[in-house]
Amino acid sequence: MMKARGFTLMELLIVLAVAATLAGIGIPLGRSVLAKSREAACLNQLRSLGVALESYLQDHNQILPKLAMGRSSKSDDSPVLETVLLPYVEAPGAFRCPQDAREFEKSGSSYFWNHLQSELPVSRLVFFNIDARPDKIPLISDKEAWHPNGINFLYADQTSSNRLRFATGN
Repeated sequence: MMKARGFTLMELLIVLAVAATLAGIGIPLGRSVLAKSREAACLNQLRSLGVALESYLQDHNQILPKLAMGRSSKSDDSPVLETVLLPYVEAPGAFRCPQDAREFEKSGSSYFWNHLQSELPVSRLVFFNIDARPDKIPLISDKEAWHPNGINFLYADQTSSNRLRFATGN
């Protein structure tokens, strides 16, 4: 007499429990890896905006543009990052952080401009009494803390980072 082959109910439940446990571990880990990759893509976007800004500076005698910090909607015609630097980038998508789910669609940019640096020569930038330190003067930043490490910045030395390099006070 042949015995029927197959899984018992207990074996099936154990396999399902192991699969559920692995999924419980893998899904959050996958989300974390995805968020980190989007953060890296955002840092790369900021570097690209730095290249565009450098091209703008070459065309305008090393004087930063006069820009508003940002705009609340695309219908606002204030001079902002995404309108003034548009000729220096490949497409409007250059102003979109991959982690941004709503700001780009609403305003045309995922980033804020440090309007305190508007119309200054790059050799005379000052921020919170920090001068002659372009590596500590932010020019562009995320509009919100979308990333695991918070906000990404493009500094005046054209480097991008998710680390805060400036401080207030002594």
